[in-house]
Amino acid sequence: MPRTSLVELAFGDLVPPPVPVTAPRSAAPRQRLLAAVVLGAQGRYAAATTALADLRRGADPVVASLAATTLASHRRQLGGHVAARALDGEALVALDGAGATRVDPDGLDAAGARADALLGLAADNLALGRLAAARRLAARAAEADDRWRATVRGGWVGAEIELAAGRPREAIAPARRAAETARVRGSSRHVVKSDIVLGVALATAGEPEQRATALDVVTNAAMAAEKYELYSLIWVATRVAADLDPGHAEKYRFRSLEVLHAVLRHADPCVMRIAEDSPWVPERPG
Repeated sequence: MPRTSLVELAFGDLVPPPVPVTAPRSAAPRQRLLAAVVLGAQGRYAAATTALADLRRGADPVVASLAATTLASHRRQLGGHVAARALDGEALVALDGAGATRVDPDGLDAAGARADALLGLAADNLALGRLAAARRLAARAAEADDRWRATVRGGWVGAEIELAAGRPREAIAPARRAAETARVRGSSRHVVKSDIVLGVALATAGEPEQRATALDVVTNAAMAAEKYELYSLIWVATRVAADLDPGHAEKYRFRSLEVLHAVLRHADPCVMRIAEDSPWVPERPG
């Protein structure tokens, strides 16, 4: 598959083609990285892990760093924050050997990789109850890169920090910034994730009007995730929708479990172990 198509699958609004994405060892490292990003978004974690494991050991420190943070995000998706933190730390260390790199519009360069690692560490520390450390790391990430992808991911982490701090109203602004930035780029995956975060922030803020808006935002995100085959996000969006819409909760919970367990059938052993121990997974995969 041409690199331009992989870029738009990873960071644009290209609907997946009938032929599944693959990440063959014969492909160039950055093409394999993009393919792994797409595979992870589709919930095909085992295939993504195979490519990312090779890339982490590669000669290019930026690609190795981005591979580690991508793998960390897959672990974190199901609550594996300890495993993710080790990978994000590895990603940051890998950049010690990085010199000047060609600037990439989507942040697949040294500055973008550094921001990814710092934001990953911020999210990991937040989940482990280290709120002050998460704030410091998020601030360092903002200094490392201010382009669209770092801005979007920084908005997610910023909103999650405020929610964890018991300040849901303050979480709305960074979540909105993430959603608006993702829409300007036209990245369907980042729009979906941003809208899920925004929906949670609006719902948690507690105003009835905001809660109604939150349901609209999240259900639209779920429909977009279905359209773009973002199975890693479908189960999250439908789970949030179930909490926001008691009248249709059973339907949303069924779809969430259906997709989640389909994803786990395409997971590597590490993800399976994380899923078995994770509070995010309501039932053991059958």
